[in-house]
Amino acid sequence: MAKAVPIVLSAVIVALAGCGGGSKGSSSSSAGSQPAAPAASAPSSTASTPAAGGGQKLQIAADPSGRFRFTKSSLTAKSGKVSIDFANKSAVGHNITVQRASGGPDLGATPTFSGGSKVLTLDLSPGRYTFFCSVPGHRQAGMQGTLVVK
Repeated sequence: MAKAVPIVLSAVIVALAGCGGGSKGSSSSSAGSQPAAPAASAPSSTASTPAAGGGQKLQIAADPSGRFRFTKSSLTAKSGKVSIDFANKSAVGHNITVQRASGGPDLGATPTFSGGSKVLTLDLSPGRYTFFCSVPGHRQAGMQGTLVVK
């Protein structure tokens, strides 16, 4: 029985390290072994659609090839309820995190995931915000953009 505890503990640690992390900027450091992709300018977009139940729904995705960038470098929305539909079809785990452009605490984030999509809904006042992937090294490699709320 005493030998089973270290084995179970090791299995839990490995499982947690592989899952990527959750919101509020926490994530695994396993992505640090990924080579940094060259910074490329992503196309920008300001398109948005009304979200169900009011507000706006924005759509954005991680680069499907696994490079550390979003498919859009800028988003625009009206103040109030804003839902960001974030798709990640790559095998590399990513998330989308939002904070005021001036810095400060994260206002919200999706969990880190791959092969699907998640929706982040925030109540935003007019101003400039930064969206980014909080997986270590991804933002520094260029996986960020600007959200302008009018």
